[in-house]
Amino acid sequence: MKQYIAFDIGGTFVKYALILEDTSIVDSGKKKTPSTLEGLLSLIETHLKQYETSKIEGIAISSPGAVSDYGIIHGSSALAYLHGPNIKELVKERTNMKVYIENDANCAGLAEVWNGSAKGKEDVLAVVLGTGIGGAVIKSGLLHKGANLHGGEFGYMIMDAKQTTWSSVAATGALVKNVTAKKNAEPGQLDGEIIFKLAEEGDSDCIEAIDEFYHMLAAGIYNLQYMYDPEIILIGGGISARDDLVDNIKLKLKEIMKVVTIAKVVPNLEVCKYRQNANLLGAVYGFMNDSKLNE
Repeated sequence: MKQYIAFDIGGTFVKYALILEDTSIVDSGKKKTPSTLEGLLSLIETHLKQYETSKIEGIAISSPGAVSDYGIIHGSSALAYLHGPNIKELVKERTNMKVYIENDANCAGLAEVWNGSAKGKEDVLAVVLGTGIGGAVIKSGLLHKGANLHGGEFGYMIMDAKQTTWSSVAATGALVKNVTAKKNAEPGQLDGEIIFKLAEEGDSDCIEAIDEFYHMLAAGIYNLQYMYDPEIILIGGGISARDDLVDNIKLKLKEIMKVVTIAKVVPNLEVCKYRQNANLLGAVYGFMNDSKLNE
């Protein structure tokens, strides 16, 4: 069975795994993200030495930023050193192996198509909620990156006449910011988990903010459904672990569709199957389906 080494580059940790072509994860771990590009390349090179590389098909990398097919990462992220150099070529030079690299949210979407909640589906949107909102667009079973590598940047959607973006009203970070302002709390004092716990205890500020959060999430999802008309819309990110997430969004969608009576298509909404390993698995699936790497 074919084997792949995958790396998920994050702002705090670099995760790594040995993954088989049937989605099995044989070995995994993580290390603190290096502060320099040389440190990152050394980490990858050093990690590879524990494996018999002749049995490994190549290296699959999930990265922040707008990742081009040729290996340069545009845009910005918490790791400034990723932007500018051709990361794909540098890793190839250091390892003498085939390398695939893709945006982390796109990788999360690919993992779901491979063997997750979107398995067997052709047209899929994956929405990843965090500090902001990102995601992935899958068209005819393939990743759609767009003309400017911004396919899946759903958080940029404008939600009202004040040019308010979806990320600023419906990301988990927006919920935290909203409650922090309501309570005049210190930055960093609250997080999503604390806010939901306070709401369950009857805190009116948190209950109100969460209600607004769900409404704005539903409004954006409604827009995506009628913009693209996918078979399924998946929700990912840390908040997707909440058992009541989809049900609460569906309630808000129902309210919206009572007002917008012309709308008859109810979004098919589910949570992502993969969470902490999604980016690693999706990077491998991308490698497996990259025709240039498999010629």
